[in-house]
Amino acid sequence: MEIHVRDGSKLVEVWLTNSEKRDENLRERLKPLYREYKEKDYLVAVFESGTQDLTELTSGLLCDHRRCSAQREVELERQAGMVMGL
Repeated sequence: MEIHVRDGSKLVEVWLTNSEKRDENLRERLKPLYREYKEKDYLVAVFESGTQDLTELTSGLLCDHRRCSAQREVELERQAGMVMGL
């Protein structure tokens, strides 16, 4: 488990491994931490390890982002060409 307190953004990140996310005793022990920071008006975000392939999923996200960026660029070029053609 990792806990990162980001005072500048009033955020607490709690990172749990696969085994930790299933540990009910651990989750109960974290409740006072959640209350403490909620009283300070912090957002507590809990991140749990997943079961899928991170490399494959990240690659898919990057490819999708590149495709969307290319589509936006083509659209902007078309719009610029239409304006210049006037």
